[in-house]
Amino acid sequence: MEFRTDILGEPYEAVDLPLRPDEEGAVSATLVRRLVPGAERAVLYVHGYVDYFFQTHLADHFTAAGWSFYALDLRKYGRSLKAHQSPNFVRDLSEYDEELDEAVRIIRELDGHRHLLVNGHSTGGLVTALWADRRTGRGLVDGLFLNSPFLSMPAAPAVRTLGAPAVGALGRLAATRKLPAPINPHYVHSLHRDHRGSWDFDLQLKPAEGFPLYAGWLAAIQRGHRQVRQGLTVDCPILLMASTASISTSKWHPALHKSDAVLRADDIAALGPRLGGNVTVIRIEGGVHDLVLSGDQARTQVFTELDRWLTAYLPGA
Repeated sequence: MEFRTDILGEPYEAVDLPLRPDEEGAVSATLVRRLVPGAERAVLYVHGYVDYFFQTHLADHFTAAGWSFYALDLRKYGRSLKAHQSPNFVRDLSEYDEELDEAVRIIRELDGHRHLLVNGHSTGGLVTALWADRRTGRGLVDGLFLNSPFLSMPAAPAVRTLGAPAVGALGRLAATRKLPAPINPHYVHSLHRDHRGSWDFDLQLKPAEGFPLYAGWLAAIQRGHRQVRQGLTVDCPILLMASTASISTSKWHPALHKSDAVLRADDIAALGPRLGGNVTVIRIEGGVHDLVLSGDQARTQVFTELDRWLTAYLPGA
């Protein structure tokens, strides 16, 4: 494995993970790491939709506690997106198993970590929960930390039910058809320091207007949601966090700084117990969609609750 200095600079390193090519050509994912010498514990972070890893303060928190930190930019996202590819596009969420399995192999076998926590945000939360369910019984994951996981469409149940068959059919017949993407640019504007936020990240890798929404990808998401509603059997402890409030607005509103502007937080919390037999649900007052990018008070609550849960449920780690 030839790691190079990551785009974040030292002490972050990155390596490309070659994957099986698809109909668009060559495919790879990118594994970023920040090692703690001698650490037996590691965390693997997986980002959300129209996203990539840049939350270095999250890595700071784990490395200060003695955990090595890894982040995976999935195929066709962030560091892994290539010019010939359709951003974010897959036909089924199980396609991500390939890079998740390889990342875990590197963390456990090559880098020698005995304990692994997987941390998924938004779409990454859905992807990692489904992957962990498929890997039940293999002892690969000691715990799952889900930050506002994308467990349900942000629409009324009737709308989701009526629209699902049409999306499913379109996903089968015209997977690369571009659909209207209801991305709220105000969410990214509420985060980025060049707009109304305080965080710095690459707006080319995480654009405020998002990327095209493909019918095949949306159909894959809906199939994943259906699996969640039917119930998963993830066999490790799960910590699920969601904001206490959501906001849906086409205009700027101050509540964007203290609410989930992407998903319906109540739906996330309600579906959490269907993921496995040991699920802790925590609501974060004043939390935004990516809870670790919330304001100071909410962010402090996130890390306090995370540390309390790790002490209770991963004592061996």
